[in-house]
Amino acid sequence: MSDNDRVKVAHMVLAYAEKLLDAMEPPPIPEEFAEDKAFIRFHEKALALREIAASFASGDLSQPIEMRGVVAGSCKALQANLRHMAWKVQQVEKGDYTQRMDFMGDFSSSFNNMVVQLETTIEALRQKEEALTSLAVSLQEEVKRRSATLLKLKKSEAEFKYLAQHDPLTGAFNRRSFFALTQESLVSSIALKKDCCFCLLDIDYFKAFNDTYGHIEGDKALKFVADTAQSSLRQTDIMGRYGGEEFIFFFSDADLAQGYAAAERIRAAIESSSLELDDGTTVSVHASLGVAGLLASWAATHSCSALQAHVIKLADEALYQAKNEGRNRVCIAELKGLD
Repeated sequence: MSDNDRVKVAHMVLAYAEKLLDAMEPPPIPEEFAEDKAFIRFHEKALALREIAASFASGDLSQPIEMRGVVAGSCKALQANLRHMAWKVQQVEKGDYTQRMDFMGDFSSSFNNMVVQLETTIEALRQKEEALTSLAVSLQEEVKRRSATLLKLKKSEAEFKYLAQHDPLTGAFNRRSFFALTQESLVSSIALKKDCCFCLLDIDYFKAFNDTYGHIEGDKALKFVADTAQSSLRQTDIMGRYGGEEFIFFFSDADLAQGYAAAERIRAAIESSSLELDDGTTVSVHASLGVAGLLASWAATHSCSALQAHVIKLADEALYQAKNEGRNRVCIAELKGLD
């Protein structure tokens, strides 16, 4: 073979090698080299390298490299490094920020800096999360504390309001609250042109009861009478402690006959019940009551306050009548308007 022929063959081989490197599809073996075993081996190695490069480019590191030689060895080394790098990335993904890399040149520095920055950021986020969690717990505790305080304040307010309105011993309305409530109910009854009644109750022989059984049992007797009377009232009726052993009642929407019936229910309930003393013995308690009626028509010429005072005075006179007539009874006052 002449020198020109050798040059020509060399150019053909170089052209083929260039196509292997540049073409999207690998070129076929030229006919001139179809039976050339050396050329065929070169062709197969070139194709294998193309496949290895293509698999690396697509991220597939599973491609087996069976070739030998410097280029194949470099590909194997690169494949091993990429697999190791992928493993390290997976470990970082799992939270292991101690991973470092020193086998990928400039990429190693970038990777290491990224892991350090990621660890710093994650730690900062963790600390913020802990701070937020602690703040949330503190806020919840503060809300609970304030809610409990508010509940106590509301309970205390309700208790203070109750104590301000009620007699602490008997639970009946105190005198001030009774007259305030009665005034409202009286105005409403008069506006609706409905008659009403006032009633006074006095426990019979209460001083003698205290002298015999003592003041502690006397307090129990007061509570007993208040509870028994309260259970005999309608929902619209009002009861208050008038003073000492006396109680006062307001029967709304009740004429004198209905007021008498209401008072008699109270008296009978007290008489039919027994008070148990601390020593286990039971005693009977009786009461005298006086009832006076208030006609709605009287409001045309007199104020509610004046009528209330007038009718309570009449009820008091009827009460003393009941006591003078033998006690344990109900007496009614004559309907008598205010002059």
